[in-house]
Amino acid sequence: MKNALLEIPFAIPFDRIRAEDIEPSIAQLIADAKARIEAIAASTEPRTYENTMFALDHATEPLDVAFGIVKHLESVATYPALREAHNAVQGPVSEFYSSIRLHDGLWKALKEYAATEEAKALAGVRARHLKKTLEAFRLSGADLDPAGKKRSAEIDIELTKLTTKFSEHVLDATNAFELLIDDEARLAGLPPSAVAAARQSAETKGLTGWRFTLQAPSYMAVMTYLDDRAIREKMYRAYAARAASGQYDNREILLQILELRQEKGKLLGFAHFADLALVDRMAKTGASAERFLTDLHEKTEAFFAKENAQLRAFAGGLELEPWDVGYYAEKQRVALYDFDEEQLRPYFSLSSAMAGMFELTGKLFGIRVMEKEGVPAWDKDVRYFDIFDAGSGEHLACFYADMHPRENKRGGAWMDAFLTGMPGVSPHLGLMCGNLTPPIGDQPALLTHRDVETLFHEFGHLLHHSLTRVPVRDLAGTSVPWDFVELPSQIMENWCWERPALDLFAHHYQTGEPIPEELFTKLKRARTYRAANAQMRQLSFAFVDLALHMRYDPARDGDVIAWSRKLLQPFSAAKLPEDHAMIASFTHLFANPVGYAAGYYSYKWAEVLDADAFSRFRKEGVFNAETGRAFRDCILAKGDSEDPAELYRQFMGRDPDPNALLLRSGLTTAN
Repeated sequence: MKNALLEIPFAIPFDRIRAEDIEPSIAQLIADAKARIEAIAASTEPRTYENTMFALDHATEPLDVAFGIVKHLESVATYPALREAHNAVQGPVSEFYSSIRLHDGLWKALKEYAATEEAKALAGVRARHLKKTLEAFRLSGADLDPAGKKRSAEIDIELTKLTTKFSEHVLDATNAFELLIDDEARLAGLPPSAVAAARQSAETKGLTGWRFTLQAPSYMAVMTYLDDRAIREKMYRAYAARAASGQYDNREILLQILELRQEKGKLLGFAHFADLALVDRMAKTGASAERFLTDLHEKTEAFFAKENAQLRAFAGGLELEPWDVGYYAEKQRVALYDFDEEQLRPYFSLSSAMAGMFELTGKLFGIRVMEKEGVPAWDKDVRYFDIFDAGSGEHLACFYADMHPRENKRGGAWMDAFLTGMPGVSPHLGLMCGNLTPPIGDQPALLTHRDVETLFHEFGHLLHHSLTRVPVRDLAGTSVPWDFVELPSQIMENWCWERPALDLFAHHYQTGEPIPEELFTKLKRARTYRAANAQMRQLSFAFVDLALHMRYDPARDGDVIAWSRKLLQPFSAAKLPEDHAMIASFTHLFANPVGYAAGYYSYKWAEVLDADAFSRFRKEGVFNAETGRAFRDCILAKGDSEDPAELYRQFMGRDPDPNALLLRSGLTTAN
């Protein structure tokens, strides 16, 4: 059988990709890419944009696509042979990618081109491409001496291996836990949907009783509704201590990752890794990001204290433990607003939510989304869609949707790109993944309102990729500074709170009735319930992230888990137990050589942008096609072809209002 990874068609043949194909194909694709890089460097032709910049932009494309598919499969359909093959090629791939920006001949070629009259006359996206490429080479160590370049490449390779192992440990530690309950009386408090899901989970394992896991739908139901405090504690401790002990212990790996990142930052002339990571982002420096967080913290702290005092009083003065907070918070929310989020679940079937989301984005952005059957995928539940421009009929993109948890799939929700097309020439190809509540028996997948927000969030990322019109791969789609990349995703969540948008899809799965007005009013009233706690939780992750990458010193500060727990404590509504080890499973920071490391603040940064940007939709109409077209043209289509701050000004006509987020969250005394 021909190796499917060597020549990948647009419709990726997932049914023909085998673990044994990975090592030979990746080796061949690395060799081919190396040859193209060498050809650019060695060329004696006069330097032009096409033979230098354009050639470089496409030199690694076949490898990028194939390795992206391998990484994807390891995330969504892993098995021992696949994991082994994936890990075997990680080092060679990382070594090759690191070598590109440390290649003396290629660096010389780029500088030669930059000195030409053609390069000096560049404008628009091509000028930005050259500028950002030169910056990226310098920030990767192109100007280092040979010893420095060698060490920089070694660090990159080691970080790739360590972060992969970190991610594997989190997945394996998550799957290693299960709790089987055989006494139905101990399930008191759980909604029927969670009880049925637990029963189905047990049956799939050939067990009797009710099975609970650390996968999000199962875990969150227990922590929110289960009356049995001992079970909540057991689940909480297992979740909070994942990958912090035993065979999946990430503690030493985490320390090595931090040490290597700091070494990389200092090697390239920065005070610490945070300043290296943020130099090309909107915040620019770690100190600037911390000032942003500190300002939000100061404006939130009083609301946070008030919320927690009110919850303690509601709980009868009980000294709340972490496994109590979500449980009593849900009961308080029901008491205050007569609102139980489970009441909404029958109105949010996954299929209708997706159909409504497509209709909504069609109205706003002038697109049509249509499902296509019979396309090979990695699991039977994966769906496939085409995106067309509604006006011209142009085929813009295709994407896969994989929305339910499995044991061979990592947790969380994410979007990724398989192929970046060329505007007017070839479509884009992407995917969106989630771990949303699966179907139970004959009942369709019924979501919580938070699940719907997650769905819209990831589709926002996908639209950023699918609607890009940038003809440079390095600057297209979501290839933007990470504190800007969350704007297109987070702004989509706003429509989940608008009645006209909900009426497109929020219909009872049995009767077809829309959400009753009384229930919708309760949802809206409860929107800002414990908003300060939600904000402080995100701020805690962002603060500890920056502290780890700016200040942590193991010789001075001791155990990294205990040190981080101490930093997190002031942001928690309850005292964190001694075995709390959240950062040992913090994949946002440690499952990627860079990822959100020193960049977790980006979520809050982008929340300010999305709260402010959505104010234009609120003013001009949540279905206003002209406003939607402006967002598509100014933000979604532009990628990183212009400075993000300038793109934002093009859409809003001004700089962002930093108070927009506080106003939306109810964290202000202003009227």
